Amino acid sequence: MKRIDYFIRMFTLGVMFVFTFNACKNQKQEPLHPPEIPVVEVVQKDVPIFHEFVGQVYGLYDIPIRARVEGWLDGIYFNEGSSVQKGQLLYSIDHETYQAQVAEKESNLAKAETNLVKAQNDLRRTKPLAKMKAVSESDLDAALASESACEAEVKAAKANLKEAKIQLSYSKIKSPIYGIIGKTKAKIGEFVGRDPNPVILNVVSTIDTIRVQFFLPENYYLAYALKAAKIDSSKNIGQFKEGPKHNENNLELILSDNSVFKHKGKIDFIDREVDPSTGSILLQASFPNPQQILRPGQFARVKGKIYVEYDALLIPQRCVSEIQGKYSLFVVNDSNKIERRDIEVGPSIDSYYIITKGINQGEKIVYEGIQQVREGMAVKPEIIELNEKGQKK
Repeated sequence: MKRIDYFIRMFTLGVMFVFTFNACKNQKQEPLHPPEIPVVEVVQKDVPIFHEFVGQVYGLYDIPIRARVEGWLDGIYFNEGSSVQKGQLLYSIDHETYQAQVAEKESNLAKAETNLVKAQNDLRRTKPLAKMKAVSESDLDAALASESACEAEVKAAKANLKEAKIQLSYSKIKSPIYGIIGKTKAKIGEFVGRDPNPVILNVVSTIDTIRVQFFLPENYYLAYALKAAKIDSSKNIGQFKEGPKHNENNLELILSDNSVFKHKGKIDFIDREVDPSTGSILLQASFPNPQQILRPGQFARVKGKIYVEYDALLIPQRCVSEIQGKYSLFVVNDSNKIERRDIEVGPSIDSYYIITKGINQGEKIVYEGIQQVREGMAVKPEIIELNEKGQKK
């Protein structure tokens, strides 16, 4: 009986082994389906390269109001922070000293003119007497010299009087331009016009148009001047195909709250030299400011096109892996197998990278599932389309 049980158990184990073996064999023979992997094709097109630079705002005109004569400040005729007109009286300095100087110069002029009249009368009487030989030639020469000296004295006295009147006019300080005036640096009763007392009393700024000064690094300037200024040899030898366009309003101004100023500006000045201490060059741009929102002293970021990257190769940034400054991605080759590729990355544009080395136009780049693929793995690429922000349409 025991022997029969033993044979039954062995038979059962044999049958189970045969079924298990056949199942595993059939499983190995069944082909596996390659997984579908979303991919994007490398895009090639001309891409404008933009950069932002920190700049400082200035008025179109920022004119310091100076005390050109010294004395006690005895009048202020404006409201701080208000608009002023050209020629409007702003300050007055005690003018009694300068009026006294004018009176003294007027007296000197009157004295010189009296001496001139006397010299002219003496000469008029001497000339006929000299013709009659009633007086000597030396007397005639003396009369002529006296008249000339008196005429010179009159001219000098008039010049002195004019200077005194100019000094007197400086005691009334007027606005040289239309604009907005700031906070006064001197109060009534202060002595002004001589260091260390205030010499610059205020500043008037015209801000209907504002100027923004910023520094462009030397390497960006070279890119701007050389890369963007390509020579169109087929038409005009030596003429720039696309260079600095100063007369176009193509600059944006980004304010401190990250809002974009609604008026665009243009470059109106590039300095003649690169600052050797900073390796940058000064640029100035002007922006319309009709509502006078922007004020001198503000900081803002100037955003502008530096150059155009012609025939640039673009891929989404999410396709790129970076380890210790080395960049790589996965490409699906013509055999639909995964291939790891080292690349060199250029500037970033929105959510895209410009790739300068390592890929070609039309190649398929793994877009999703980067962590699941490996080199040599067979896949079924599924091409997807993206919008300008690198998102699926």
